[in-house]
Amino acid sequence: MTATSDPALAVAVRAARRAAAVINDASRDLRRLPTFSKEHGDIVSSADREAEQAIVATIGAAFPDHAVLGEESGEAPAKSNAACKWIVDPLDGSMNFVHGFPYYAVSIALAQDNVLTHAVVLDPVRDELFTAIRGKGAQLNGAPLRTSACTRLGESLVGTVLPTRRSPRLPRYLPIFNALASRCTLRRAGACALDMAGVAAGRLDGFFVLSLNAWDVAAGALLVTEAGGRVGDFAGGQDYMRSNEVIAAATGVFGPLRDAIASADVR
Repeated sequence: MTATSDPALAVAVRAARRAAAVINDASRDLRRLPTFSKEHGDIVSSADREAEQAIVATIGAAFPDHAVLGEESGEAPAKSNAACKWIVDPLDGSMNFVHGFPYYAVSIALAQDNVLTHAVVLDPVRDELFTAIRGKGAQLNGAPLRTSACTRLGESLVGTVLPTRRSPRLPRYLPIFNALASRCTLRRAGACALDMAGVAAGRLDGFFVLSLNAWDVAAGALLVTEAGGRVGDFAGGQDYMRSNEVIAAATGVFGPLRDAIASADVR
């Protein structure tokens, strides 16, 4: 599987590269300014918006009948019933980007009749391109990906993204975090798409998050499943795109991680 051999994947990669160019330009501008200056905030907002515009324009030129659901622009009502829908996050990990913490990504997924079929996650800092096509596996810069062989939660490295301090989900999240902290090694890097790509690459054995949107998880979910892992909601079901909760893990870790979360989850 290569990006050039599949038209939809080729367009997604091209769109991600154009968005990354915008983000990289903005990153150079940010390094010249204090973190909390007004100009700093304006640059970040502009980069997020312009990166999404670059993605939307690239997809629209190739597939004018497809819908695009973006974090910044939402979804055009006229195309809300389109069979093909692109799910886009132009800058996953924006708070990291704001502070110059080099862990953020462009995330693009395609769903056809509500089934995820294509995924691209591009890390513009390391120039790592994660791709997946349903039924054809996942790759990192052209090399096949497999999730880890870990089967014991106590030996696993598990990623997570904390809800914001003002999130109504924070009180539910903290008991889960506290329970897992004594059962596995946790990492909190702040970019859902990259964490899920890390699960697909075997860098993380598992990942969970309680507060998300479709554009946070869509591409990463396909990467994980195509790399041999499992993705589900906290009950193990497949409604994670709408339930605001997701577990992604290597097959041997998914069940123990789900059970540990369930035992601590207070709704």
